Amino acid sequence: MNMSRTARTEAQSRRELVVSRVFEAPREQVWAAWTNPGELARWWGPRHFTCEVRAWDAQADEAIDLTMIGPDGDRYPMTGIFHEVEAPEWLVFTANAVGEDGHRHIEALTTLVLDAVGEATRLTLEVHATALSEAGLGMIAGMEEGWNQSLDCLAQVLAR
Repeated sequence: MNMSRTARTEAQSRRELVVSRVFEAPREQVWAAWTNPGELARWWGPRHFTCEVRAWDAQADEAIDLTMIGPDGDRYPMTGIFHEVEAPEWLVFTANAVGEDGHRHIEALTTLVLDAVGEATRLTLEVHATALSEAGLGMIAGMEEGWNQSLDCLAQVLAR
């Protein structure tokens, strides 16, 4: 069967991702790394990125506003809003990757679940993303690698 260009583009514009990791840290410590803006800035983003956090108050209906900065100096702003927060078990938020001009490239609904496993924590991250621009198609294509690198950075922060 030959897919039409429109159907191919629509299929390429959506991405679902589930990542699960076990961290050798108590659930409250992993929760703090996700909900404390200072801690979040230490690990959010792919390897070799830094992060400026302007708004990250993990409460329902609160805004998200941060910028990831690549090693080349390119800036990747993100805005969004928290929908559900149940400490220290789960977060649900919408994140929008936006251009410097404010145009949205991606909209992603992200659910984070933290389960205590003895002294460790199982993190399950579920992301439903939609590309809203040509640039967004490239972003969701690299979403799995980006999240895995971010979680590698989180693991390094938690190990300190």
